Amino acid sequence: MIVVHKLQKHFGAVKAVDGVSFEIADGRITGLLGPNGSGKTTTLRMLYGLLAPDLGQVQVDGADVVQSPIRAKAAMGVVPDARGLYPRLSARENIAYYGELQGLRGRELDARIESLAEELDMHAFLDRPCKGFSQGQRAKVAIARAFVGDPQNLVLDEPGNGLDVMSNRALRHYLREQKARGKAVLLSTHIMQEVAALCDEVIIISAGRIRATGSPEKLMELAGVDNIEDAFVALIGSDEGIMA
Repeated sequence: MIVVHKLQKHFGAVKAVDGVSFEIADGRITGLLGPNGSGKTTTLRMLYGLLAPDLGQVQVDGADVVQSPIRAKAAMGVVPDARGLYPRLSARENIAYYGELQGLRGRELDARIESLAEELDMHAFLDRPCKGFSQGQRAKVAIARAFVGDPQNLVLDEPGNGLDVMSNRALRHYLREQKARGKAVLLSTHIMQEVAALCDEVIIISAGRIRATGSPEKLMELAGVDNIEDAFVALIGSDEGIMA
C-alpha cells in the first residue's frame, strides 16, 4: 500500500502540488489522471523519491520515502516518464542490473528476465545495446526493469507510450495478474481506454489539487456523462475537490 498525505511542492511562486492526499490500496489498480501542468508528474516524482516534498509525507508499506528511502524504494517497481536506460548496456543487462539491486542472482534472475522477455515480446532485441532503440522498445525495457524484482507496489507513468497493440494487451494482462496477486498498482495515463479497462479507482488532479476520486462509473455519474473521457473533462474544472 502507498499512502500519500498532504503533499506540497512549490517552484518559486508556483504551487505545483498543493496538499495532495490519496491511498493506493493492495489488490487494486488506481489511475492518476491530470492535464499537462496539473502537478501529476511532480506528485509521482515525490512518490518514488526523485523529488523531496516541501511538506507532507509518502509511505510505501509503512516506510517513509524521505526518512527510509532504501526500504521504500525496495518495495516499489517504477516506470518513470523518462525511461532512463543505460544506452551502452543491452536490454538484458539493464534489466539484470536492476534485478541484482533487488537481490536477485544466478538462475533466479535469468528465469525472471526470460519470463518478462516472453511476456513483453522482447527476444528480438534482448541482447542488443539500448542505444538507438525505438520508443516502444525502450518502454518495454523500462517495464521489465521495474517488474524484475517482483515488487509489492507498481508505479507506472504512461507505460503504454510507444507500445503496439499486442504489447499493450500483454501489459494490461500482466497488470491484471498483479492485481489478482494483491499488488498495489498506480497507473498514470492519458489513454482513457486503459482507465476504463483497468482501473478500480481513479484520482483526478488539476492545478496541483485533487479534483475528484472514485470508480470510473462513479465519476461518470458525478459528471452526468456516459464515458470516462467526458467525465475527466468536466471534473478537472471543478473549483472544489469531489470525493466519491
